[in-house]
Amino acid sequence: MLELAIKGSKKYYGWMALLLGIIGIGFLVYLKQLDFGLGITGMTRDVSWGFYIAQFTFLVGVAAGGVMVVLPYYLHDYKAFGKVTILGEFLAIASVVMCLLFIIVDLGQPSRIFNVPLYPTLNSVLFWDMIVLNVYLFLNIIIGWNVLEAERNNVHYQAWLKPLIYLSIPWAVSIHTVTAYLYCGLPGRGFWMTAILAPRFLSSAFAAGPALLILLCLIIRRVTNYDPGKEQIQSLAKIVAYAITINVFFFLCEIFVVFYSQVPEHMDHIKYLFFGLQGHGAYVPWMWTSMVLMLISIILLVNPITRKNEGVLTVACIATFVGTWIDKGLGMISGGFVPSPLHHVNEYIPTIPEILIALGVWATGFFVLTILFKIAVSVKEEVRG
Repeated sequence: MLELAIKGSKKYYGWMALLLGIIGIGFLVYLKQLDFGLGITGMTRDVSWGFYIAQFTFLVGVAAGGVMVVLPYYLHDYKAFGKVTILGEFLAIASVVMCLLFIIVDLGQPSRIFNVPLYPTLNSVLFWDMIVLNVYLFLNIIIGWNVLEAERNNVHYQAWLKPLIYLSIPWAVSIHTVTAYLYCGLPGRGFWMTAILAPRFLSSAFAAGPALLILLCLIIRRVTNYDPGKEQIQSLAKIVAYAITINVFFFLCEIFVVFYSQVPEHMDHIKYLFFGLQGHGAYVPWMWTSMVLMLISIILLVNPITRKNEGVLTVACIATFVGTWIDKGLGMISGGFVPSPLHHVNEYIPTIPEILIALGVWATGFFVLTILFKIAVSVKEEVRG
């Protein structure tokens, strides 16, 4: 089926060329980072995780969000999702690829990645994060590719795939749960040390992942002859509505516990993000924007009248995706590291090289996603024809 990826229109080749250009720029900057070191980033002694790990955290959630189409289709026999399940699985593949690339660029020297399998530490959450991410990647590749090939040949997928499909459902939950444990298992960081962090991560994942999938389905409908289906898009929109509502509710629960109990270490982190601290407040407009966007998306998605209007739905999904990205892909890292355990405010701002490398990784993910979606849509069109 790979031959389907090289057949396309001028717009398709133009899009791929644009992505390759961004990848090239990001790679050249990454070569500079390899030569100079992580000193070209905004990270310091006080802030040892930065923009790369923030993107990794967010994209793990996007990957986990794919379970929101896999679970209803395979476990509850919701046949309507048959038109979008393969798209959700392929989105998960591209997201995990980006996750792994962000880990590599964050390590400074790529060879350090081999230290994890060569010297396994079973009580390390990082070790288990590597396990769950790679297994989830291979599960989606094996399941997605074989199910799509079976559909192309007009046969039922092989029986041995069924256990892997069932395994992939709790595994999707595990990848973001383990990622949350990376944060809340650090006792010196009050902002992260909360039992509700894993539920918050999962709720934002089940909002951001399906929201992006809806946007991609609407784009596919516009640029190809394949229609993912109105019922499918509306069902995904309901999932996003519930998930983003729960995500905001969990955050408000955190606010109540922290400020009602007057927990100083935790309050300072939230004050820094939303009001500024000791004259520093670079993230204040970003975090308020995130909250406003998520509240707007809740209003638009919960109301059936606005949700069923696909123009409004597009706006709501963009608001959901951007709002959760700011919250988790920008504020989560900075909010945890600033102020430091000694209450020093050493503000972290991503540098231009950091942003360019991150854009290169995102472009790589969308390059992989475009190829996978091109194959999937071509097979769907072929079968329908």
